[in-house]
Amino acid sequence: MIILNYSNIIDPLLKDVRRFIVRFSEAKDRDKILDVCCGTGDQGFYFLKLKPKINFTGVDINPGMIKIAQKRKDKFGFKNISFLNIDAVKLPFANDSFDFALISLGLHETEKKLRKLIIFEMKRVVKKNGFLIFVDFSSPLPKNIISLFIKTIEYSVDKERFKEYLKSGGLPEILKDNKLNPKKTSFLMSGLINVTKVRNTK
Repeated sequence: MIILNYSNIIDPLLKDVRRFIVRFSEAKDRDKILDVCCGTGDQGFYFLKLKPKINFTGVDINPGMIKIAQKRKDKFGFKNISFLNIDAVKLPFANDSFDFALISLGLHETEKKLRKLIIFEMKRVVKKNGFLIFVDFSSPLPKNIISLFIKTIEYSVDKERFKEYLKSGGLPEILKDNKLNPKKTSFLMSGLINVTKVRNTK
């Protein structure tokens, strides 16, 4: 059910968000980008389509998601993109390996105690003065039909984690709790999606 939702519903719904994230990142040619909790790899393909000289790595703990991402990579024929089935709380990369790390719609699905570990790992593998990009639902959710649709889907996946994420203040409070200061923030889809860029000061 989760994979079906992402591949057939969520990915198409987020196509404009994916394009925006590429521009918002201000990534340059040959930058190395890590996508944590990459799902079906959709964000990576938008990066490669718009910035074909970057190097992109996606990781996800769900082998089904990675299988879909790999199939799509083979279909598109991209060379400088890879996908790994690994846990975000213990990334197998050396310190300072990437220019960017991003996590898109992953933190609201993660247990509160694991969020700090994921963000710690993102900071560790990104170079000093590189960037972290966080994309997730706004809290509170705006009152519109899209939010109602998203809430219905997310409640079918993990109601308690999503409720806890919203109740705790969402992305701004997570960043504050991890002592991260936003460099810039944008809101998309009538306020539904929060996109925030943070400089990695270590």
